Amino acid sequence: MAKRERLSGNEAVAIALRQINPDVFPAFPITPSTEIPQYFSTFVANGQVDTEFIPVESEHSSMSAAMGAEAAGARSVTATSSCGMALMWEVLYVAASDRLPLALTLVNRTLTGPININCDHSDSMGARDSGWLQVYAENNQEAYDNMVMAYRIAEHKDVRLPIMVCQDGFITSHAVENIILEDDETVKNFVGEYEPEAYLLNEKQPMSLGPYAISDYCMEAKRAQAQAMHNAKQVILDVAKEYEAITGRHYGLFEEYRMEDAEYAVVIIGSAAGTAKDAVDALRSQGMKAGLIKLRVFRPFPGKELAEALKHVKRVAVMDRAESYSDQGGPLGAELMAAMYRNKNTADAINVLYGLGGRDVRVEHMEELYRQLERGDLPEGYSYMGLRE
Repeated sequence: MAKRERLSGNEAVAIALRQINPDVFPAFPITPSTEIPQYFSTFVANGQVDTEFIPVESEHSSMSAAMGAEAAGARSVTATSSCGMALMWEVLYVAASDRLPLALTLVNRTLTGPININCDHSDSMGARDSGWLQVYAENNQEAYDNMVMAYRIAEHKDVRLPIMVCQDGFITSHAVENIILEDDETVKNFVGEYEPEAYLLNEKQPMSLGPYAISDYCMEAKRAQAQAMHNAKQVILDVAKEYEAITGRHYGLFEEYRMEDAEYAVVIIGSAAGTAKDAVDALRSQGMKAGLIKLRVFRPFPGKELAEALKHVKRVAVMDRAESYSDQGGPLGAELMAAMYRNKNTADAINVLYGLGGRDVRVEHMEELYRQLERGDLPEGYSYMGLRE
């Protein structure tokens, strides 16, 4: 039977992993994700799981060990943040190209420099083209639910790609909220056992993994990866529908909040969506037709679906918690605006960068942004929210 608990986001993810009971968990600490393997190691020590927990010497090693275990036929997971993910960089691409459906619990933290341990999305957004699925959480409940659903998505026969389960560092990872935990047996039955079709330790079917691909084959392999990413959209929706039948909690590629008749909208990822919802409610009470789209799934990118959801909006602000240094704004802005153009959505759009290095995002900041949209006061290029000029 499901029960209500007060947990941090890191605790919630660790408990989801206890319920899943993965086969292998290599780990190396880095703030603010350290608590996830720390909590999980307690479950190992107490005999609550039979996972092989491996303390390794670096984040590169933790991802390499997870890949090796997954290739051998074991369900694997690791955790990291920021510079730890940067140290994994080489093997992130290998995990995706080898079609290894392992999970990475990524607690978002800004990449150095300057040195900073607080939240933005520069770590995961930097890896947006590595071939990994990327799912983001607004709050602790979503962090837990996303983790429970992750392997069902990644291991699906039409996908078989690694998945990042992302949450905002300190904002959700360390803050305590009331959430609903499903009972252990429900999660176990929902996730199921890992049954790979091909793996290195299968003596009845010898195989190689990650061989050198000459030009005659490499392009086809990359095209197959792209097809798997495309297939993941429907798999994500199917898994979410099944999860909703069990829990009553609905998930999609994104959430529409008061968008039915919205004229002015914001598109945002992560915990700041809660702040934006408060701003929408306040402005609605004043007569403004404000709405919000919270993007849950960034990879695969639901460009066509977002363009359709925004088709009746006059103006939209696309919010990025990462600077791409392209002189054009952030990655979400670039991708969504391209999708809107491709799908003939003519709403005026601006790109706004916010919350870099953990900068506060307040309700009044979001209210002013909506008023800017209402006025039609759209800057050329892109702008920063809360910046000291």
